[in-house]
Amino acid sequence: MRPIRRTDREISLAEAKAILVDAEYGVLSTVDSEGQPYGVPLSYVYRNDAIYFHCALSGQKLDNIDFNAKVSFCAVGKTKVLPDKFATEYESVIAFGVASEVAGSERLDALVWLLEKYCAEFVEAGRQYIKQKDTITKVIKITVQQISGKARRA
Repeated sequence: MRPIRRTDREISLAEAKAILVDAEYGVLSTVDSEGQPYGVPLSYVYRNDAIYFHCALSGQKLDNIDFNAKVSFCAVGKTKVLPDKFATEYESVIAFGVASEVAGSERLDALVWLLEKYCAEFVEAGRQYIKQKDTITKVIKITVQQISGKARRA
């Protein structure tokens, strides 16, 4: 990976990880067998230096991961357009890693972590929902190998 061009906007690893924890969604980027890039927004959770998301049992992102498990993942934190300055305040992170399906307790943990992030008031009902949808859901883990982040703040 290239170094960040705007080093004056580079943020610490701790700040980048905090953005990954807090961001509402991220964009997973993969490539297919013909070299076609594919980016898809998704809900996710960042725990233990890994990004977890759930998905259906088949689809483009899974086909691409089967072809090449190396992925990138981008999350954008807080933003604010500054029209009078023709600029934007922002914070963003790009993570690179390897994607793989998880099973067993790690799979269940990831689904519960997703509930805690997105449905905190409905975790118990969510556990029942997980049981209902268990056979039609995969959980993918991105083992993060590299993270970079940058921000423009006031």
